[in-house]
Formats: sequence, C-alpha cells, structure tokens
Amino acid sequence: MESDNSTQITDFVLSTFSDLYNYQTALFAVFLFILVITLTGNLVIIVLTCWDPQLQSPMYFLLGNLSFVDICLSLVTVPQMLKNFLLELKSRVILFESCMAQIYFFLTFANVEDFLLAVMAYDRYIAICDPLHYVVVMNKMFSFQLIAGCWLLSTANSILHSTLTSRLSYCRSNLINHFLCDMVPLFKLSCSDTTINELVIFTEGLVVVAGPFLFILVSYIHIILAILKIHSAEGRSKVFSTCSSHLAVVIFYFGTIIFTYFRPSSSYSLTKDRVASVMYTVLAPMLNPFIYSLRNKDVKQALQRLMAKINSV
Repeated sequence: MESDNSTQITDFVLSTFSDLYNYQTALFAVFLFILVITLTGNLVIIVLTCWDPQLQSPMYFLLGNLSFVDICLSLVTVPQMLKNFLLELKSRVILFESCMAQIYFFLTFANVEDFLLAVMAYDRYIAICDPLHYVVVMNKMFSFQLIAGCWLLSTANSILHSTLTSRLSYCRSNLINHFLCDMVPLFKLSCSDTTINELVIFTEGLVVVAGPFLFILVSYIHIILAILKIHSAEGRSKVFSTCSSHLAVVIFYFGTIIFTYFRPSSSYSLTKDRVASVMYTVLAPMLNPFIYSLRNKDVKQALQRLMAKINSV
C-alpha cells in the first residue's frame, strides 16, 4: 500500500562502501586512478579516430563511439563515488530528483554500450565472413543509422525504467546500500508494490540486454567458423586472438549485468551486487580501449604518428 505524500522521502543517502570505513582513503585513490586511466585511454581513442585519416573506417567510427559512451558511463558513476569517499555517511546525500536523473543517464549509457557491442560484432562478422561486400554494407550512412538506433532504443528504455522507478513511494529507510542510484536497491526501500517494475525488467529489459548478447554470440560463432577455414596458421591465430579477447570482454560485461538485474529483488546481496556493479560500471569502461583498440596495430601506428606530430611542434 502506498504512503501519502507527507511520508514520501525527498532524498537518499548512498552508503558507498561505508562498511569499509578504514579503507575509504585507499578506495578513493584506487577509483581515482581507474577514472584517470579510463578517461585517458578513451580520449586517446576518440582523438585518434577523429584525427587520423587511416582510421576512418566503420570499425573505428564504432570504436570512437564506444569510447565516448565509456567516458559518459564513468562520469555518471565514479565522481559521485569519489565525493562520497571524502564525506561522512550522513553527508552522502543525493536528492530524489538527482537520484532519478542518475538512473536515467546510467541506464541510457549502459544500454547504448549493449547495443554498440552488438553492432561492433555485426561489423566484424561482415568484415570476416563477407569481406567483398563490407564496404557496401557498412557504408557511412548505415553506420550513422546504427548509432542513432542505439541511442533511440536506449533512451526509450531508460525513460520507461526511470519513470516507473520514480512513481514508487519510498517511506522506509532512505539509505541506499550501493555506490549509485540503481533500481534494484531502490526496490528494497519502496513501500509500493514493485511487481510491475520487476516484470518490466524481466521482459522488456531482458530483450534489451539478452537480445544484443545473443546476437553477439551468434555473430562470433560464425566468425570462429570462418576463422577455422583460414589456411594460414599465423593468420588464423592472429584473428582468433583478437576475437577471443573481444568475446571475453562481452561475456564479462553482460554476465555481470544479467547477474545484477535478472533475478528477484528478494535475492539482492550487498556484497555480490556491489562487486558486479563495479565490474560493468567502472572496470569495463577502463578495459575496453585496451582490449578493442590499443592492442590494434593500426591504432598503435596512428598513436605513433600523433606523438611524432606533437613532438615536432
């Protein structure tokens, strides 16, 4: 039963690892280091894909967009966490409106990343399995349309979930056992019936997350089958090494998301869910530029050209 407006909570307190009180300074240093590495790595990729004429293919256009999304995802979550590490628990306050805004932007950027990883898998599928038609299929206009579709679908999904979450009544504790505003921890604080919210996550949300994940797996199955047909052992090893690292990141990223959201809120565990959230909100954006781009020969050469140009100025 919903409470009346007089008991509606107007702000929340984010616990942000408050149970690790003696390690707040160390955690601040660790997450600040991760944020700096994330911003630096992804900014390098964006600069290179915009500046270097040899990185103007659809694959690098998609990589540049992934780096932009990773920066946005990190900035939505990590700065708030860093600020809270420097405050006492009772001062780690976030207004109700700000909390809902964080949910909206967090879901938007996370969902865009889901769809982008699927689009990147499709790009690799066409490049490896149908290379003669790659330029025709993955033309500039189609690439822009795919990116626009990622943002439109993600925005619609985020509006749906943030609206449903904001319409719940919160009249229990205002302490969110998390480092960011997220739906599952908020359900634990609501005195409203959250059945519809959880049903939407398990249906529409499952399509948004599991759909891209399954698409990626199918694409990589076809890619691996095509790799096995390559006669050159060196060429087969090189392509397989790249694809396996990509697939490992995808399983790591989607696995933690599915673990976090696609189970009943009654099984919520502070420790397990917090670790899973750190993996896909903090670690994945840091690792992506190194796995997808900075190990790439063309990107390394572009970086060397950029450094040479900077040194010559």
